[in-house]
Amino acid sequence: MTDVVDADELLRRIRRGRDRAAEERTRWAERARDLAATEPDGARDAAASARAYEAVLRVLDEIVRPVERPAAEDGVRRVT
Repeated sequence: MTDVVDADELLRRIRRGRDRAAEERTRWAERARDLAATEPDGARDAAASARAYEAVLRVLDEIVRPVERPAAEDGVRRVT
């Protein structure tokens, strides 16, 4: 099944994914802190999950809010 979506819907979906990644990052980071004293292995795994969601969050942030670079010599602003 293939859906065709417009740019606004695509941006909504990316933002929804970004929000979910932020929630999951927080949840796994809290779990890592909770397990740190009692289950070091579980805490390490939870921290790894939090870092993975952090990476996803950074990528989606860059899609939603691109970073502008200074104008190039040709006067064109580059957005990356």
